[in-house]
Amino acid sequence: MEHPKLKEIVCEFDRLEEIQEQLIADDVFCSLGTTIKKAKTREAMHRIDVDYPNSIAMLAKSQGARHFLVVSSMNANIHSPFAYSKMKAQLELNLQSVSYEALSIFRPSLLLGERSEFRFAENLAVKTAGILSALFRRPISSRLAIEAKVVAQAMIQVANQDRTGMAIYTPNQIENAAK
Repeated sequence: MEHPKLKEIVCEFDRLEEIQEQLIADDVFCSLGTTIKKAKTREAMHRIDVDYPNSIAMLAKSQGARHFLVVSSMNANIHSPFAYSKMKAQLELNLQSVSYEALSIFRPSLLLGERSEFRFAENLAVKTAGILSALFRRPISSRLAIEAKVVAQAMIQVANQDRTGMAIYTPNQIENAAK
């Protein structure tokens, strides 16, 4: 993606403070996340899913950013028995404490799109959703799965609106915002 106002910054996430002066933006988009399989440990997964986005949020805020837009999870819940859902809820709570003028949290369902690695559970869920869609002669509900590019489009649309405060976007709201 190219745009005169878009700047790609490549960095080591463990050394984010080194790029702090480059983090000058009005709107910050964050879609960091991993799986336990890739991260290997819960601690590493927490670092990627919670610590890095939180650090980016704080550094960008210190440079004047006013709106933070983040991809979380439809099942984010601090009381969940699942580590992933708890981590996403913890991220949301952390971001609220950064006190941006606007915080937009996108909680998609299963994200569809090309990936470099094979994910058995996700592929099974997508196939099951497709079968259900065919059986009921209805398109796959955004509650079951949503294209990553639709989430990105929604984030762009929301960023282009003059917003304040916090907003949480459910799968259906993400789909509507992308239009």
